[in-house]
Amino acid sequence: MADHNAGIIEEFRANNGRVGGYFDGATVLLLHAVGRKTGLPRVNPLVYLPDGDRFVVFATKGGAPTNPHWYHNLMANRDVEVEVGTETIPVRAREIQEEDERADLYARQVERRPDFGEYPKRTNRRIPVIALERARGDGPA
Repeated sequence: MADHNAGIIEEFRANNGRVGGYFDGATVLLLHAVGRKTGLPRVNPLVYLPDGDRFVVFATKGGAPTNPHWYHNLMANRDVEVEVGTETIPVRAREIQEEDERADLYARQVERRPDFGEYPKRTNRRIPVIALERARGDGPA
């Protein structure tokens, strides 16, 4: 997976945030987080849903029975950065707990990327929906 992600990250940076293949036409960001166990920097390409001034990501892991590692890293340290296009933006992660908001955001993502509709069918877990909100200059977001 690391080699696969490295190619996507390279393509993202070479093309001002655009990636082909599976990601063709998708809004993609690079999530910069720190490994919760290793303390090492991690970069993960993620498809996101633009929602006003925030970026919404979905911990689908393709419908696997467990959450992706990036999700656990993000929940352990919510203050991270994202690369969107050519810009690097400090953000704070907030998991969407309110069911109506979560369902609305997920449905909007399925409209944009129908494959996201298949992931909940493959797993018994509730797929986390996380809003990455721009950090404020006057303290925590």
